[in-house]
Amino acid sequence: MKCDPTLYRAAPPSLAVKPRLIRHLFLPPLVIALMIGLGFAGFWISEHYGIRSLSENGQRQLELHARAVESEISKYTYLPSLLELESSVSKLLADPSPEYRQTVNEYLEGLNRRSRSRAIYVMDTTGRVMATSNWRDVDSYLGEDLSFRAYFQNAVRGQPGRFYGIGSTNGEPGYYLAHGLEEHGKIIGVAVVKVRLEALEERWQRARLEAFVSDENGIIILSSDPARRLKSVVPLSDETKEKLARSLQYYWFPLNELQPLAREKLAEGEEKLTFPANSEVESDQEDISYLSQTRPLSDTPWNFTLLTPLQDLRREAINQGILVAVAFALVAFLLIAWNERRKVIATRLAAREALQQANNQLERRITERTTDLRASNERLKGQIRERRHAEETLRRAQDELVQAGKLAAIGQMSTSIAHELNQPLAALRTLSGNTVRFLERGQLDVASTNLKTINELIDRMGRITASLRSFARRGDDKGQACLGKAVDAALQLLGGRVESVPLQLHREFADVQVQIDQTRLEQILVNLIGNALDAMQAQPLPELWLEGEAFDGKYRLRVRDNGHGIDAEARKHLFEPFFTTKPGEQGLGLGLTLSASLAAATGGHLGVEHPASGGTTFVLSLPLVSPTPAEPI
Repeated sequence: MKCDPTLYRAAPPSLAVKPRLIRHLFLPPLVIALMIGLGFAGFWISEHYGIRSLSENGQRQLELHARAVESEISKYTYLPSLLELESSVSKLLADPSPEYRQTVNEYLEGLNRRSRSRAIYVMDTTGRVMATSNWRDVDSYLGEDLSFRAYFQNAVRGQPGRFYGIGSTNGEPGYYLAHGLEEHGKIIGVAVVKVRLEALEERWQRARLEAFVSDENGIIILSSDPARRLKSVVPLSDETKEKLARSLQYYWFPLNELQPLAREKLAEGEEKLTFPANSEVESDQEDISYLSQTRPLSDTPWNFTLLTPLQDLRREAINQGILVAVAFALVAFLLIAWNERRKVIATRLAAREALQQANNQLERRITERTTDLRASNERLKGQIRERRHAEETLRRAQDELVQAGKLAAIGQMSTSIAHELNQPLAALRTLSGNTVRFLERGQLDVASTNLKTINELIDRMGRITASLRSFARRGDDKGQACLGKAVDAALQLLGGRVESVPLQLHREFADVQVQIDQTRLEQILVNLIGNALDAMQAQPLPELWLEGEAFDGKYRLRVRDNGHGIDAEARKHLFEPFFTTKPGEQGLGLGLTLSASLAAATGGHLGVEHPASGGTTFVLSLPLVSPTPAEPI
């Protein structure tokens, strides 16, 4: 096919000059703008990922040092309650004589020296110090009235007193732990331990760590930088300042606010803070930015804050931005030079190759379209054949699935009934044999009791078959069951096995009402307790724990044993039908499968845990009838 050569004639010179002039005028500003934009983008990306890296590292540092603070605070919590065991303390509070006071002073002095606390003292119910470990010092607390302190007011009401403040006697800061001393159910005094926490600040300073701890009022009470101490991290109203001044918790310090120049929230508990160069916090010549990460301390209303400087990160991000901008400028220069050379070469070859390319392109398109049409026709025929084959395969699979469903339903019904009736039949065999012996001995009362139990088991077998029919129908009849009664019934069915071993049973659950049929709950518990007894056959001292707890509208019962446990391979198939680890014909492999199905039918769940100490724990979770559980039994 031939093409018209007039279609490829060159453009007039005036039309070609205009695009070239436009490129020369607008290309340099565009390159400069892109260079600045890419440099800023490189700076921002480098800073963003740098802050993310510092945040991840800071989280580990934050957790480590926060746990160190919690450990330092919690190791003295037992000390005030220890004074209840000392008889001389109660005698002093009952009879404040000089002899008893001297005895308690010496005892507190020795206890304070051994525990390495700052001071230990005892107050009566009016808040007056009756005895103290620093009775020899000039600034002793002996005889002082500290009833205005919040830790005394909490402790005298029977609540744990926790308080950080500055001492009104010597102006020394400390952490106070108070405990109400009881005698015959009545508080007769208050024991207080004062602890110095400055060792934490010294540890932070040695590690060159910038961190601080703020209390429930937002006041910094511990800081690696002394200039931050006793400053507020939140705005305080004049009323709050006046209230804190009256309590003398921070003595007469002004409690100024620690105000950053800028604050940017990055995530929950993470902020980017910038402090001015001329502030009381920093003395450098430029503003300093920090990554602030805050975590609450457990068992206290305090917060631990870790500050990570961002100066080095910012300088590195600037360098990265400059590097990106320079690299882009170099690449742009090379591309422009290459493009200009390519245009010169292309112009020389364009006139010679234009007609040949057009002809070749047209013939190639015709050939490609013809080939595409043929390929499309073959693909359409193949798809028709595959669809017919798929329809035939689907029809055969449907027929086989229907037949398999029928066989599975028949097998599940027969094996379920055999498994569920096996345990009541074993109990009937044991009770009937015992009844014959009791009748031979003349123990008619015991024999009558066994016969009544046999009658109940027969009724139970009837309920089991009815329950299995109900389970097969999967209706919405959930019923209500008493957990304590179900456990007693299960232990009674397994009484022969329980009495044959030296089993130690721990019952730590509440007698609650759960939403499940009573018989179904007994079936589940018989399976779980029976499996636990099987697992502990080789254990010389078998132990079984039945532990319960209420959580989110449900009650969880944990059945834990100290048996041989379950290996990793068996755990994958634990709830599959017909899978069992018991030898011979001892099990059908349906107990856990049926139990899990019964629990799921009522909105519950049956799971398994494998404690590191050994054994196996099955967790049965069932909905509660009443949201408030009864007392543990």
